[in-house]
Amino acid sequence: MTVRGPAVIVPLLRAAHPGPTSAVTTIAALLSVAFDLPTHRAVLVTLAVLTGQLSVGWGNDLVDRHRDRAAGRTDKPLATGELSGGFVRGALITALAACAVLSFSVGWRSGLTHLLLAVAAAHAYNLRLKSTSWSALPFAVAFGAAPAVVSLAAVPPRIAPIWMLAAAATLGVAAHLLNALLDVEADAATGVHGLPHRLGVRRGRSIATLLLVAASVVVVAGPDTSRALPTTIASIALAGVGLLAVVALVGPRSVSFRAAIGIALIDVALIAARAG
Repeated sequence: MTVRGPAVIVPLLRAAHPGPTSAVTTIAALLSVAFDLPTHRAVLVTLAVLTGQLSVGWGNDLVDRHRDRAAGRTDKPLATGELSGGFVRGALITALAACAVLSFSVGWRSGLTHLLLAVAAAHAYNLRLKSTSWSALPFAVAFGAAPAVVSLAAVPPRIAPIWMLAAAATLGVAAHLLNALLDVEADAATGVHGLPHRLGVRRGRSIATLLLVAASVVVVAGPDTSRALPTTIASIALAGVGLLAVVALVGPRSVSFRAAIGIALIDVALIAARAG
């Protein structure tokens, strides 16, 4: 039964993939503070990222609605009929329009970077690349562009350090592998054969963990000495990453996933610390 009125808000938010949407938006907010953006520009960048991510989440569920229905996904409002395809399509278009306005409100450099790299790459994943061996590419592009979206919104605009872009792109690929591996069997059964599914759970988990560790090393050892981390903090962070990496490699899948997320959180915190 299709939900109508104010009650539609809850299933609409569920269809927007609230976990990833909140995580990416929070990262944008942290980077905005780290790059010392004026408050109003930080708010605009964060809202631009939020609306972009809402459009991506809704786009994903729109493309997958028939597959989700066939798989009996009761957590997907489009698959259960709580939401109609037309209504979600309208929400997606509205979110994209708002994203464009908000993105360009902080400058054309940041706006183009956000729309043409981050948002476009995410929709390319939904529309075509999700079931190919290139499924990790949109994550590398979108996550790699994230620091630049924020730094180009600064006054004056500036390019984020190359090491930061590389670390963010590496985190994006790891995030893709980890997220997909949670549903690898269900996805494969409904015809999704992206890179994580081709690698398999064991290899995918190992590669994701190694990528997270590599990102940690890049962040700590990045050549921008003016923003270098204190040795004590860098040592503690790398020790924590090493410990979590061992757990991620040998622990049960659920524990492994949480350990890998822990490494990703450390990496995000380190990037934000060095961006300041």
